[in-house]
Amino acid sequence: MKRAFGIVLKALMGLVLLLGAAFGVYVYNNLTYHDRAMAEVKRAGFVEKDVTVGGSRIHYAEGPDNGPALLLIHGQIMDWTSYARVLPDLAEEYHVFVVDCHGHGKSDKDPRKYSARAMGRDLAQFIRQVIGEPAVVSGHSSGGLLAVWLAAHYPEWVRGAVFEDPPLFTTLFPRAEKTFNYVDLSTICHRFVQQGEESDFTLYYVRNSYLLKFFQDARPGMIRYAENYRKKHRDRPLRYWFMPPVMNEGFRTLPDYDPRFGAAFYDGSWNEGFDHAAVLKKIEKPTVLILANWSYDENGILLAAMDGKDARRAHTLLKNNRLIKVDSGHNFHFEKPREFVRILLDFKERIG
Repeated sequence: MKRAFGIVLKALMGLVLLLGAAFGVYVYNNLTYHDRAMAEVKRAGFVEKDVTVGGSRIHYAEGPDNGPALLLIHGQIMDWTSYARVLPDLAEEYHVFVVDCHGHGKSDKDPRKYSARAMGRDLAQFIRQVIGEPAVVSGHSSGGLLAVWLAAHYPEWVRGAVFEDPPLFTTLFPRAEKTFNYVDLSTICHRFVQQGEESDFTLYYVRNSYLLKFFQDARPGMIRYAENYRKKHRDRPLRYWFMPPVMNEGFRTLPDYDPRFGAAFYDGSWNEGFDHAAVLKKIEKPTVLILANWSYDENGILLAAMDGKDARRAHTLLKNNRLIKVDSGHNFHFEKPREFVRILLDFKERIG
């Protein structure tokens, strides 16, 4: 009996140690994923630089010259480092340039540039001035809209384009009002800019986020955690030790994000002069349109950048496009880096 009890006790102790180790690895990954990815980026030879384009500073990183030029344009609230998981592999086949868009990261915060038209012009000038040759352009989310703009208006500087889950048609009114981006980030940015009292946008976002409503009873605790964290670490991005990287990534770049950029989606000024359908029709170069998972909540809010109908509509408007549906959340290149890299490498072969 004692022997049997001892065996059971040892098994239980082993299980506890195993669970403890697994928990430790989980927490370690949640808190260090970005630093470890950036170490790989540096080893791959990427160098950070600054350039003045159109009177505004653009911060960017450039990889080694191992192939045709590739310009990567991140989505809203992100920065160039959001591509860290894919940069080393892409740099083996491309000459990669990856920018901080206006209002993000270390680039200038100038509201006069917060429109597809103004940013598109500056990115076209960036290709001319910095890259110096036509480039493959890949943009994620709002960066995907910029890639659409570039491919349509500056075909002489774009060899082909990859649109990674862009909010095509869904940032245009009245459709925009029933989308997650509008009820969450855009509305929060608008109210933050209008109130002019709270100075910590990270905390303001957490307290007002539509996203955190999905955590129900855990929401108050998550808000308290953020408040305590920011008091102790005001100079650091918010990191939830109990949240996976895909969630923490959305908070990591908030301190360097200009909420006036998001407010431009609230009032529609970001899309001024940008008819999505008309612009898509103008694109002649080879393209890929990536559609991530999508759904609607009980209030009819689109919890995605676009739905299947939007993607099919865009696909029919594009003359030389491949539509790819991926089993991923919105931040595809972060969630499924190997699949994203494969699409970019296949595209390189396609354009020759």
